[in-house]
Amino acid sequence: MLEVTGLHVAYGGIQAVRSVTFHVNEGETVALIGANGAGKTSTLKAISRVIDAVGGDVHFCGEKITRIASHDIIRKGVAMVPEGRGVFPRLTVAENRAMGAFVRNDKAGVARDLDQVYGHFPRLEERAAQLAGTLSGGEQQMLAIGRALMGRPKLLLLDEPSMGLAPLMVEKVFEVVRMVAAEGMTILLVEQNAKLALEVCSRGYVMESGLITLADTSAALLADSRVRAAYLGE
Repeated sequence: MLEVTGLHVAYGGIQAVRSVTFHVNEGETVALIGANGAGKTSTLKAISRVIDAVGGDVHFCGEKITRIASHDIIRKGVAMVPEGRGVFPRLTVAENRAMGAFVRNDKAGVARDLDQVYGHFPRLEERAAQLAGTLSGGEQQMLAIGRALMGRPKLLLLDEPSMGLAPLMVEKVFEVVRMVAAEGMTILLVEQNAKLALEVCSRGYVMESGLITLADTSAALLADSRVRAAYLGE
């Protein structure tokens, strides 16, 4: 479904991502792990066209999307939950959630998906009329994921969904990630919490200093002494 080939991202003279190549098959949940500053977020931003890549190609469902507009990326079926959640703080929970469906015209389907999002995150239904900016960090993360799901994407990009959350809230968020994956959603997950990411995903890539240095099944990466030393504290 997603094929990234020789991707380069730079900020001025700083090379954030250097010749990165990887793929995600339809129906897979794939982790991209690494330390802060490894280039993970820049990779997701380049895929979703929030920033421009300076080299390389991105193909989605066989179509080259490297240079198309970011709003067209959404229409093609790629949704991103950004690092830091990115909710609209002065809109209500219900309004934020509805914004995720702005590319859709199927009113009956949208209504069903609204109910499904509330089924995944009952707390959001309780706070439907509350301004998003007044929610806790965990509730905002729930809202950001729910908003992305409202677009009924083919590919969901998740950027550091556990960041800054209490352990119980992390558990709830990843429970939904597992549920959505089990329903067939294709997911590319960026996470600093390597153990959590690899437990959720079937395959993983390790990024260091803008490069992919390891790629394998999650089980193999969890057993790899280099991964255990660098990311699992062993």
